[in-house]
Amino acid sequence: MKKEEVLARDILAHVGGKENIRQLVHCMTRVRLTLKDGTKADIDALKKIDGVMGVIDDETLQIVVGPGTVNRVADYMSHETGLAIGEESVDANLTLEERAAIERQKVKEKQKSPFKRFLRRLGNIFIPLIPGLVASGIINGAANFAVNAGVDRTETWMQILLVLGSTVFAYLAILVGWNTAKEFGGTPVLGAIAGGILFNPLLADIVIYGEPLVVGRGGLFGVIFAGWLMTYIEKHIRRFMPVSIDIIFTPLFTVLIVGFTALYAIMPVAGVLSDGIMKGINATLEFGGPVAGALLAGFFLPLVMVGLHHGLTPIHLELLNTVGTTALLPILAMAGAGQVGAALAIFVKTRNPRLRNIIKGAIPVGFLGIGEPLLYGVTLPLGRPFLTACLGAAVGGAFQATMKTAALGVGVSGLSLTPLIDNGMYLTYIAGLLISYTAGFLFTYFFGFKEEMADGI
Repeated sequence: MKKEEVLARDILAHVGGKENIRQLVHCMTRVRLTLKDGTKADIDALKKIDGVMGVIDDETLQIVVGPGTVNRVADYMSHETGLAIGEESVDANLTLEERAAIERQKVKEKQKSPFKRFLRRLGNIFIPLIPGLVASGIINGAANFAVNAGVDRTETWMQILLVLGSTVFAYLAILVGWNTAKEFGGTPVLGAIAGGILFNPLLADIVIYGEPLVVGRGGLFGVIFAGWLMTYIEKHIRRFMPVSIDIIFTPLFTVLIVGFTALYAIMPVAGVLSDGIMKGINATLEFGGPVAGALLAGFFLPLVMVGLHHGLTPIHLELLNTVGTTALLPILAMAGAGQVGAALAIFVKTRNPRLRNIIKGAIPVGFLGIGEPLLYGVTLPLGRPFLTACLGAAVGGAFQATMKTAALGVGVSGLSLTPLIDNGMYLTYIAGLLISYTAGFLFTYFFGFKEEMADGI
């Protein structure tokens, strides 16, 4: 039996069995389970499973198993449960006890702060897009790197690479609109239409309020709101629409209402919001300099810890849409580098074989910008190294902000981000990584780790 299958079966055994799973999804490192009855999950037992690097019990039960492994584990669990990944089990088959457990979970979710729920929603919209964004970003970055090195961009193979790298960004509004409607329980294609409306090239020929419309005005923030409004209007029209004509008139009226509203209200308002956020971020980095960079990088790991870091994805994408680069991404990338340095310091000092094995398994992907295995398997469980990793990140973040390093696309951070760095500042970015590695190592080696901390690992 393969180790991923063993891991999947062990997880199922400690979440109340396959019958207790209502929905199964995964991201780059985590299996995300929605349970029918959350009380049946044994969190302590899950954390002790060989191969599990961390467990987050939040709106969904998130089990960190690492990149690559997560795909195979999710596939095995999908086979065992009979649920397709992303599919939700039919509520009609639930017992009264299971229905009561679901209602308790809904109450628990409503008790969370509106801001945290908002960030969770954003994460759910963008998490499914991350593999495509990463792959396209790396292809685009490598292609532009080659062009900067003197390769003729009119070469057929280069043109194909540029097409492959840019396609997801060309149609990103449609994908975001689709996921927004899906997240809020609407018809996905109507959300896709909402995104397409705001980025339709024909808008440039339309004059509203005395001025021509600007294609994409309001960016992805406008798309998300239009996608949500599409769902809201659709649900309310369906309440009084006769079943016999629902399939014709519900989507028709929904698209007409939201389409006009999007052009006359959503685009102007979202445009002001988008401009304000972008100007605020640029001003913070311009005038805050190294202090702003240190704070942004130093506080990023706590966001990753609770899974809220995906809420920043639309900000990166909007920066790319408005100014062509994101200075925020290289700064935040230092968080993972500080953690790598902290893990290396622990590896040098500890004699705990289990801890050393965890670090050996997680360090390679840590260098490539996937830090969750180190976060949940090493620094966070030990406590103090998590803080020294944040300090190491802050030093690198201050450097990147001072040097004004920026990225041309969204991708995995760490060394993998290097091809996406703007203006040929590859060595500057790598220097920042080395600074964070070193700072995280030194802070942790001298102040962050003692051997007795490893006893609980």
